[in-house]
Amino acid sequence: MSIQIDTLRDKRGLIRDFVYETLKKNIMELRLEPGRFISEKELVEMLQVSRTPIREALVKLTQEELIATTPQKGSIISLIDLQHAEESRFARKTLESAVVREACELLGKEQVLHLQNLVSLQELCESEQNYGRLFELDEEFHKSIMIGCGRARTWGLIQQMATHDNRIRFLRLASDSDWQIILAQHRGIVRAIKEKDPDQAEKMLRDHLELVVIEKENLKQKYAKFFK
Repeated sequence: MSIQIDTLRDKRGLIRDFVYETLKKNIMELRLEPGRFISEKELVEMLQVSRTPIREALVKLTQEELIATTPQKGSIISLIDLQHAEESRFARKTLESAVVREACELLGKEQVLHLQNLVSLQELCESEQNYGRLFELDEEFHKSIMIGCGRARTWGLIQQMATHDNRIRFLRLASDSDWQIILAQHRGIVRAIKEKDPDQAEKMLRDHLELVVIEKENLKQKYAKFFK
């Protein structure tokens, strides 16, 4: 896959952030595939920046376990760790299940309408087979529920743990264009919130987050070289 580079908005500053965000996006979206060796020289040529922001970004990505550095060999995009992904999924399911129950009480009509609009955009992505944008909208859907309930820090905590799990989720979308079950689950979550039915909302959310668990063995077999 070729690396995707967004336009640098401020060439005088924020170069370190630009490099970090560009590399992380391409790792998360598997353009930089797990197990691939990357050198500072290659990244300098790709991003047209100096070595300093490259090194700073690599340090940060190493701390997030997206880059593995080995003596004498350099940097490698880390393999997907299923144990780490499972721990992240457990935390996400536990926290989001509690918050979606709160959403049934706390979210107003405008916030529910926003969720419905996000699902409509997801349906458009499904018709256009745009899995990259669908993943972004999926994240925005869950984030909107959390933020709407005043749980921004909780969402941030989930994201800190989600690097391995999110790569599996993205791989699932990229490898299977039948996304109807995902959209149906999102519609069910919104409907339960709108009807103020916390039990149904929690059930739909848990079923939704379990979906990738059901399919992860198939993904591991199909993309064996991507997994630890």
